[in-house]
Amino acid sequence: MAKPDDALIFDDTGDAAHQFTRLTAIMECLRDPESGCPWDLQQDFASIAPYTIEEAHEVADAIAREAWSELPGELGDLALQVVYHAQMASEDGRFDISDVLRAINAKMVARHPHVFGDESREKSAEQQTADWEAIKAAERKAAGKSERIGVLDGVALGLPALTRAIKLQNRAARVGFDWPSTDEVLDKIVEEARELEEARDELGPEELAEEYGDLLFVMVNLGRHLGLDPEASLRAANLKFTNRFNHIERELEARGKAPKDSDLAEMDVLWNEAKARKIK
Repeated sequence: MAKPDDALIFDDTGDAAHQFTRLTAIMECLRDPESGCPWDLQQDFASIAPYTIEEAHEVADAIAREAWSELPGELGDLALQVVYHAQMASEDGRFDISDVLRAINAKMVARHPHVFGDESREKSAEQQTADWEAIKAAERKAAGKSERIGVLDGVALGLPALTRAIKLQNRAARVGFDWPSTDEVLDKIVEEARELEEARDELGPEELAEEYGDLLFVMVNLGRHLGLDPEASLRAANLKFTNRFNHIERELEARGKAPKDSDLAEMDVLWNEAKARKIK
């Protein structure tokens, strides 16, 4: 295969189609066995996958911070991951970027018959979600992926644990396996917290980890019943903690101190000051 010419690689003009072609050409050059980047040439699907996950999280982070000027760059980093995987697959003769794009285009058309077909658009969001899952199940069955299509089949193992938990719970809830209200969930949280306390006092580390996991799983369920995204809620809590702890560090620095020179009582006063200022 002929290498892309420099005119394409360095042409920073043109529309989206041109820029996408340019990106695939850049990746092809990076992976060229003779003139490519040594680091890029060493990578494979397994080594790149963690970067793919990381870039997706950085997109979510930019959105959470409303850092709109950063978002194009973060989305570009994520797009690069798709091109990277497709280039490696092309080298192995498995598929190429055209197959990737063809697959997602076909999927979007097939899964939106109310937009691209003759079905009515007069559906609730809940009905559209149910239809989506039904179409996915039919696709899996048609592909012969499983003789029995389980309710929880297809929820990716590689998802962040909180995200996977809510997806599993949503799937189970669609077939009626769910508490009727938040009251029962709150009762279960109290029960699981007591079991965790007992495990801490009486059981070993494996049992303790299991009980801790059970409590986290029920906390996710509470978020689902409240219409909250656990992953987004925890990201927001992480950001709030970071900003308030940064306030502690700044105030201590103004006193000529660092956190290691302080104590919990002093830092707690500064923490409460950050809360009073509604630092988030």
